[in-house]
Amino acid sequence: MTAEPGPLLRTATAADSERIAALFTDEGYPAGASDIASRLDRFASPFSTVIVADVGGDVLGFVALHVIPRFEHDDRFVRILALVVDPGVRERGIGRLLMAEAERIGRSAGAVFAEVTAGHHRADARGLYESLGYDSSVTTYLRRRI
Repeated sequence: MTAEPGPLLRTATAADSERIAALFTDEGYPAGASDIASRLDRFASPFSTVIVADVGGDVLGFVALHVIPRFEHDDRFVRILALVVDPGVRERGIGRLLMAEAERIGRSAGAVFAEVTAGHHRADARGLYESLGYDSSVTTYLRRRI
């Protein structure tokens, strides 16, 4: 019996827009394929990217990230903006793979730490991040609509 190959982690392309939009919409963030295609264009840079987990041509999840320079120190951090995995394949390690890839990309761009936010209503996401060693007590994030 041969083991099923793991997901291929690759940079998202415009061809992935419809699937990413469906995953994002199912997660409560409505978006159309044209919205996602536009966002992918904005993320196509050395310091911003979207990575998908592809199994046999089927996108099962994605992570979007920015690598951001800090002003108070001469380094960077990676900010994970979105992580979504198809609910039908959760608990199979795809989220962990995507997070590890985001951290690898960050390290290669000079990031010294990674940060991610998860709403209090997303207990499963918070649990994943905490199991990966993310410290939920570091809460200095404030927001105001402008």
